[in-house]
Amino acid sequence: MKNQTALTTFILLGLIDDSRLQILLFIFLFLSYTLSVTGNLTIITLTLLDSHLKTPMYLFLQNFSFLENSFTTACVPRFLYSMSSGDWSITYYACASQLLFIDLFAVTEFFLLATMSYDRYVAICKTLHYTTILSSRVCKNFILFCWAAALMIILPPVILGLGLEFCDSNVIDHFCCDASPILKISCSDTWLLEQMAIVCAVLTFIITLLCVVLSHTYIIRTILRFPSTQQRKKAFSTCSSHMIVVSITYGSCIFIYVKPAAKDEVAINKGISLLSTFMVPAVNK
Repeated sequence: MKNQTALTTFILLGLIDDSRLQILLFIFLFLSYTLSVTGNLTIITLTLLDSHLKTPMYLFLQNFSFLENSFTTACVPRFLYSMSSGDWSITYYACASQLLFIDLFAVTEFFLLATMSYDRYVAICKTLHYTTILSSRVCKNFILFCWAAALMIILPPVILGLGLEFCDSNVIDHFCCDASPILKISCSDTWLLEQMAIVCAVLTFIITLLCVVLSHTYIIRTILRFPSTQQRKKAFSTCSSHMIVVSITYGSCIFIYVKPAAKDEVAINKGISLLSTFMVPAVNK
């Protein structure tokens, strides 16, 4: 994101201009963020201290909680600070760093959700071989793969984006540094970058969603074959919470990338981004 005029600062527009509504929104978002962080830290602490929670499922849940905390912390504190102080400026390098970390944590979360779906598949469909298939070493390799895959996916467009030029405006119509509004104010040719970002996003979305759908399809088929109603209820209860998290996460993504009318696109995308950034982590707890 270089600039012919040595751009050093961006201006974020935030969500709303009404000062009274901003106070209410600040209180609501602060409580949501606090709830999310507290819940995630509780999960991480319990899985680290309790010897009974050393199974693969809780190892993945521990990392998922860490990712959610990292994702929200990458943009939420800065947004709350801007709302309370009225300072909506953000430096060029802070904006680039925020964009990098938000994308990294978000893409890693998608891969981890797919991995957690596979964990539930093995637990339900191959119960007797669960500890053999998902050994501690295999689980750690899965987690490492999630981070490595996300890093390889986001680095090319982010590196290419560092060459963008901004000639006419430094105002970002969002409450954080998001790729779409940044590309809109650039005076560079962004076609290649946009296509690269779309390909990366679609590949991540389709690959992980395919894994999730296949895993849950086999899970449901296996559960329906259980002879006892009690067994079926117990099996469904072990993966129902994961299904809810997957539905909310992928649902919010679909709303963002299935574009509405141009005049409503920015407002709707900011609203869905707010939901996925603040509310989803809090609800997941």
